[in-house]
Amino acid sequence: MMLKSDVKKDIRKLLIDEDMTQAEMAVKAGTSPQYANRLLNSGDIVNGMFVRLVEAMGYDIEIRYVKREAHEK
Repeated sequence: MMLKSDVKKDIRKLLIDEDMTQAEMAVKAGTSPQYANRLLNSGDIVNGMFVRLVEAMGYDIEIRYVKREAHEK
């Protein structure tokens, strides 16, 4: 599987950048801190079948994070 971003590391870095805890992120996202933790530690953040389908067409996946403007939240 070629996912050019390490999503788990990216999220942890974004949490630090935003001075936010994982629990705060989970609550803002409308889920439990336990579920967010399980998701981040499982490695299943990006669906494996999605990655394989994209690879079958000869593509890699790159993820880019762009901060939203205040009115877009």
